[in-house]
Amino acid sequence: MAKRIKPVLPSLREKKRYVVFEIISKKGINSFSEVSEIIWNSTKSFLGEIETAKAGIWVLAERWNQKKQRGMIKVNNKYVDKLKTSMALVENYKKQKIILKSMGVSGIIKKAEKYIAM
Repeated sequence: MAKRIKPVLPSLREKKRYVVFEIISKKGINSFSEVSEIIWNSTKSFLGEIETAKAGIWVLAERWNQKKQRGMIKVNNKYVDKLKTSMALVENYKKQKIILKSMGVSGIIKKAEKYIAM
């Protein structure tokens, strides 16, 4: 009979935040994979690979709104400001000028979705 692994206590879990962002550009970004690539490249160049891994950054595919060019990123609560800084440093992508703007931060997905709907 296999033993079940005990779940991690809430006090020992990593605390997370959800950062809602918007991409401002003339053309717009076509696919979620491009958005993910932009965010990963900016955080890796600003923080480095080790710090990016510690930040636990996840760009949430199911929260990407193509029409409004808005999405959501899950990140460790200690790295929210560093993530925002790395997003602010993005200037262009494929010879197209873009701006990554932070819309808001929340600890709950439901509350963060309100920023996407705005």
